[in-house]
Amino acid sequence: MSKLLRTTAPPATLLVRLSVGAVFWSEGIQKFLFAEAQGAGRFAKIGIPAPDVMGPFVGCVEIVCGALLLIGFLTRLAAIPLIIDISIAILSTKVPILLGHGFWGFSLPKLANYGFWSMAHEARTDFCMLLGSLFLLIVGAGRKWSLDARLTRERIQSIA
Repeated sequence: MSKLLRTTAPPATLLVRLSVGAVFWSEGIQKFLFAEAQGAGRFAKIGIPAPDVMGPFVGCVEIVCGALLLIGFLTRLAAIPLIIDISIAILSTKVPILLGHGFWGFSLPKLANYGFWSMAHEARTDFCMLLGSLFLLIVGAGRKWSLDARLTRERIQSIA
């Protein structure tokens, strides 16, 4: 468990953790507040299987894991489901834009343009969330202002 919590990342890691955590947390809440546009209804339009189950499930994952990032608790562990989440979002919503047609049962949204530049525009937040989550998986919560760092310090002090 201590390897999971231990981090030597600089204090500025807090900025990445807060931005990634806040976006996932708020997106998860919106999957419940605006279920037709952001949750199960959107999942049905995209082609996600079992949208009435997957919409709330993904919303819960984003809320819980986003909150864990915000407080810096189990940061590396919380980043893993978020990496899976955003990877599926890119696959299901951005790859069809890149290809200009549906893909693996995922539908193509109506946009003015398709191809690389349209996909890059539509995916800018997704790519930032993916890279931010990967960063947190690698470096952890940061050695200041996180519960992970505090628990690690307390454990080291109790052993010494």
